[in-house]
Amino acid sequence: MSQNQPEIQYAAFVSIDWADQKHVWSLQEANSSTREHGEVGHMPEAIEAWIPQMSQRFAGRPIAVAVEQSRGALVFMLSKYEQLHIFPGPPAMTANLRKAFYSSGAKTDPADTDLLQDVLQMHREKLRRLSPDTEATRLIQNLVEERRKLVDEKTAQSNRLEAHLKIYFPQIPQWFGDVDSPLVCALLKRWSALEALQKARPDTLRSFFRKHHCRKRS
Repeated sequence: MSQNQPEIQYAAFVSIDWADQKHVWSLQEANSSTREHGEVGHMPEAIEAWIPQMSQRFAGRPIAVAVEQSRGALVFMLSKYEQLHIFPGPPAMTANLRKAFYSSGAKTDPADTDLLQDVLQMHREKLRRLSPDTEATRLIQNLVEERRKLVDEKTAQSNRLEAHLKIYFPQIPQWFGDVDSPLVCALLKRWSALEALQKARPDTLRSFFRKHHCRKRS
């Protein structure tokens, strides 16, 4: 840190041992010797519920966060919050520390999150903080995240529709590759069952498909 810049007074220190299904965390308030431990799910919804709780608890003051990765979904989600100052640690760092100081593998050995806590609090100068995002880049990140949610929701709705069609109108998934296309939606709105479609006149069907720019003959 530059001599012209004062040391940041962090309200708390958080270390996260990330995993595919859940993330284990350790939290220690500034000027406290007590460490709290917990878990948070890997889904964005879980992270987005957890962070505001911390933000409210510490009144928006800066929080130092150590995590064993410099990129990835977790870092992306955390970096959206201006309050969090992220300090990535090399992936092998805690493994080497454990091997060097706690080679017994006993249950009483500190967890990886506690080892990260020690580094974060006592050797933070050895870590490089991720460059703070500007307001514009955080806005882009939030927009990208919202787009991802919309895509996931669209996929989920399409899967539900296909599952119902396989029960009530199984020919549709066989005839069309994209069951939520405008063509299929219009067809289902006009003919909601096979029996109704079979009663339609050939000229009516040809007119319908021409109207929806579908002239392929099967």
